[in-house]
Amino acid sequence: MPTEAQIAGGHKANLNNPNTSQEAKEHSKQVLDNELSGGDVPKSGDNADKNPGNVAVGLKATMKNPNVSEEAKESAKERLDNM
Repeated sequence: MPTEAQIAGGHKANLNNPNTSQEAKEHSKQVLDNELSGGDVPKSGDNADKNPGNVAVGLKATMKNPNVSEEAKESAKERLDNM
């Protein structure tokens, strides 16, 4: 079952998709405004459900990835050090 954040994200994406009809966009806007507080919902999957081991592996991979900026690598290192 999708979370409210995932549902809101889908409707927000629909609003920005040039390939969807105006009717679909209006429906998404109505859902966001009437059911999802304009899309202002809690983030999906905060750290509560994340496996710390998997997070650490992802951060280590970020630090070794040549396609990642130095700023992102530093952020990953700080997060890893704080675990």
